[in-house]
Amino acid sequence: MNYTGGCHCGRIAFDVETPEPIAEATECNCSICSKRGHLLAFVPASRVNLRTPESDIATYTFNKHVIRHQFCPVCGIAPFGRGADARGNEMFALNVRCLEGVDPHGLKIHSFDGRSL
Repeated sequence: MNYTGGCHCGRIAFDVETPEPIAEATECNCSICSKRGHLLAFVPASRVNLRTPESDIATYTFNKHVIRHQFCPVCGIAPFGRGADARGNEMFALNVRCLEGVDPHGLKIHSFDGRSL
């Protein structure tokens, strides 16, 4: 499946290809995810085509500074975060609310206790 995504004002834009339609998402209860209302789908960075220059994307890190929470400096929307999986492979944590054609109400939602990390 091919999806397009981005922020509210359009400054951040990207495409992502997944082997199957996105049917599940993770709801993390850490301080930033819960305040922003993120629903996350994780994909390898190689499947994401960023159409926005990195210099146009703001980054915020906290706690262990492992995940780069990225957002639009104009409208404030955070369409994804970036980090690595347990094997060290670069991953995107896509906020499915920022993907065209994905209805968050139709997804199976998994809870993750990020607050305890």
